[in-house]
Amino acid sequence: MTKDANPERVLTQTLGYPRIGKDREIKRALERYWRGDIAAEALMQVFWKVAEVGWQAQLSRGIDRIGVGSATLYDQMLDWSVRFGLIPERFQSLTGLARYFAMARGVEGIPALEMTKWFDTNYHYLVPEIEARAQPVPVFDDFLDLVSRARGVLGSRAVPILIGPITFLTLSRLSDAFDATLEALLPHYSTLLQALAEQGIQEIQLHEPALVLSGAERLRGHYERVYAKLAESALPLNLVTYFDDLGDAYHWVVDLPVDTISLDFTRGDTLALIEAHGLPADRTLAAGVVDGRSVWRLRAERVGALLEKLKSAIPENTSLRISASCSLQFVPYTAEREAALPTPLRGVLAFAEEKLNELRAVVENELDGWDQAWDVFHAFAPADETIQGRVAALAPEDFTRDSPYKLRRPLQVALPRLPTTTIGSFPQTAAVRGHRARYRRGEITREAYESGIDAFISYTVGVQDGLGLDMLVHGEFERTDMVEYFADKFTGFAFTSHGWVQSFGSRYVRPPIIYGDITRPLPMTVREFSVAQALTEKPVKGMLTGPVTILNWSYPRTDVSRHVIAYQIALALRDEIADLEAAGARVVQVDEPALREGLPLKREHWKAYLTWAVDAFRLATGGAGPETQVHTHMCYSEFGDVLEAIDRMDADVISIENARSDDATLRELAAYGYGREVGPGVYDIHSPVVPDADYIEAKLRSFIQHLPPEKLWVNPDCGLKTRAWDEVLPALRHLLAAVHRVRAGLDAEPARAERGE
Repeated sequence: MTKDANPERVLTQTLGYPRIGKDREIKRALERYWRGDIAAEALMQVFWKVAEVGWQAQLSRGIDRIGVGSATLYDQMLDWSVRFGLIPERFQSLTGLARYFAMARGVEGIPALEMTKWFDTNYHYLVPEIEARAQPVPVFDDFLDLVSRARGVLGSRAVPILIGPITFLTLSRLSDAFDATLEALLPHYSTLLQALAEQGIQEIQLHEPALVLSGAERLRGHYERVYAKLAESALPLNLVTYFDDLGDAYHWVVDLPVDTISLDFTRGDTLALIEAHGLPADRTLAAGVVDGRSVWRLRAERVGALLEKLKSAIPENTSLRISASCSLQFVPYTAEREAALPTPLRGVLAFAEEKLNELRAVVENELDGWDQAWDVFHAFAPADETIQGRVAALAPEDFTRDSPYKLRRPLQVALPRLPTTTIGSFPQTAAVRGHRARYRRGEITREAYESGIDAFISYTVGVQDGLGLDMLVHGEFERTDMVEYFADKFTGFAFTSHGWVQSFGSRYVRPPIIYGDITRPLPMTVREFSVAQALTEKPVKGMLTGPVTILNWSYPRTDVSRHVIAYQIALALRDEIADLEAAGARVVQVDEPALREGLPLKREHWKAYLTWAVDAFRLATGGAGPETQVHTHMCYSEFGDVLEAIDRMDADVISIENARSDDATLRELAAYGYGREVGPGVYDIHSPVVPDADYIEAKLRSFIQHLPPEKLWVNPDCGLKTRAWDEVLPALRHLLAAVHRVRAGLDAEPARAERGE
């Protein structure tokens, strides 16, 4: 096996980089392309410019091995589905970008691929569908072109990134057996490696994060066979894992025939595995000591101590690299642009560009005085003893509602069978966004701002009432984001101006930064709820984001445990629910779409996480009176593994993403015997396609095969903020038409039964 030419020199490497553009250029170009304002050539010009800026940023900071190939117009797993020619039959009539975006977003009559979370991150990937007896028909031209362009900028520093074959299949939906699908796919990996070798590539990154999951042992034989085959290419292979340690798989993974193995030292306990089992002397070890998922500046003392122990644990002649722990796509581009943040806080932040500097600083041993910034920060952010005392004083009864579901349900709102509602948000139009922006810029007064928001609420409540929905929402026009809105009203959170990261496709978010103890100085949602409820006799939901989702969709502080942070948020939400009840709210929705997302990657850690995560939800809702109906919403994760935890949340109604998952979660809830009420999404709000009434009626009739109509609610998959009114209005009309048909059929059944029909 080949080794670095100069084993004395410690190299640096990256495993991917932000790909959205510092000013969200990809998002804007995509939206213009979808509207027909620009052609494909203009879209690709933006793509290449953003990619090159990222390459240049890494080159200018002296990174030695720069991972390239994760740049994407939408999603890297979608890219590899297309490259391997693994196109489901329903998309075969389309070609080029039309097919690519149809797979991502759907088109009339053709539903999109399923979307779910990338391991335990807030990034959503598109799940490849590999149909029975599928024969891959690879076309690697776009990838080879990307690598060629990267080499033109980076030279030999460019290292192509491939999703490893076993991770790719593990994350796919397979119709055939895993073995047979792998057998069909593997030769095409070999073909691609050969093509890259002909380009003069000197190393390949094969990303296999599935190795850190529980159960990797059952795939050991596949890994050994696959990597023996790929090693025949004679290209140096860098086997990349991240998000956790290798656990029980460590002892055989390090013996796979690869030249470099990249391990995450920021999560799990990789150092302990190396100390216990050693490392083959002929491997290069890339130590992921710069955390690619955290925005915090590294602690020089901790990293220095870790590296000293590591050097003592590996063979003397082992080549060592300093690496990011994973792709830097999970952090914003640079903290330098965040001039509005307090200087002590900005001094301990490290986004992608700062992490490149950290890689060089570790290698060049330039960390003297590095931790002084942390001393300044700690003086800036003192502890809040009051909220710490509230958490310390919590008792078991704080986590439980006063009455069980069967006793409290008759006290709650009475609605027809198959009651209709939406998840919360309505279209965030240019007018809505512009109104908020004018207020932020100081161009209008607080009174004028609230008056404008109230006008949007009034219109939306009138629309829902006029359409005939049974339970209404106020539309969330005051909220830029379901986490940012609440975090902005808590203490202990900071906000960036340019800290965008990709959630999926063209959907970007700016995660708040938790830097201190969390409290709620004032009510957060009562005013807007009261405005909406005064406009209708129908119940309006008070809308809150749950404690675990706020935590998981923020960058957390690292000096206290995550469950303490979650409990602090939960207590703030508990106080908010009490204020909503006092204002007349009969229904409160506390959304927890990120509950499953935070599940540890190894099953042995699930129980501990689910215990405190569910307890945080129960703490937030436990003070609600029995007559208050508590809803929650969950989406875009695999919930079958956590049904017991969902049941223990004790929500009166749960609404779930459903349209892209083929009713999987609904069937799992029914099989589990879930005893409360469920609102399976009847159509996909992330697609521009407007479903007709027949489609929704068929969905509803299929739902009734799994759960009785008395337990079912009718709602879209998720909030409607990303859709336009000319999509929302017909979709909701069709939803209500379908509900009326199904209700009529249900009402007729007793009469038919009485007549003996």
